[in-house]
Amino acid sequence: MEYNSGRSLLIISEYGRNIQKMVEHACTIDDRDDRNNAAQVIVTVMGALNPHLRDITDFRHKLWDHLFVISDFKLDVDSPYPKLTAQTLKVRPKKVTYPSKKIRFKHYGKTMELMIIELLKMDDGPEKNQLTITLANFMKFQYLNWNRDTVDDHLVFEHLRELSKGTISLDENTKLQEKFELTTKNAGLSKKQKKMVKKKRGPRR
Repeated sequence: MEYNSGRSLLIISEYGRNIQKMVEHACTIDDRDDRNNAAQVIVTVMGALNPHLRDITDFRHKLWDHLFVISDFKLDVDSPYPKLTAQTLKVRPKKVTYPSKKIRFKHYGKTMELMIIELLKMDDGPEKNQLTITLANFMKFQYLNWNRDTVDDHLVFEHLRELSKGTISLDENTKLQEKFELTTKNAGLSKKQKKMVKKKRGPRR
């Protein structure tokens, strides 16, 4: 009787003992064409045993990578993808730098600050006034996501004034939308307003 304690360690346990034995056998096949055919069959079986991998982009590429890992990179076959090696597997991905830009009010986000900068570049007029009100409503909506109880319109006005460095000052009698009116659908910019901001901003360089 064969006990697990006497067997080789499963390299990728999700595929089971039989797949690992098939891979070990494929490594012993002398004829290259037969070895290639065996590898193709093993990859097909691996895919059938793990249908959830079908949801992964390039899932067949991943199956071939797993095949080489299970063989401890000893299987010499013609892969349709770049052959995975122990060296390439150990290469660490480049470190992603964390954004270091300071955000004055985190509940509004950096995008809101950038939109206010673009707003300041616009010429005075009805379009700028309407966009200012829309931004103020969206700020109130963002604030309510952070504090679900309530938010005073004058607090939003003060934050808008601070973010614009005192340039934008809404009239104290301005009335923003009520809490129940602020939804994801109507609190954001309309398509027309987004196009207007892009037009005022000009092409990116």
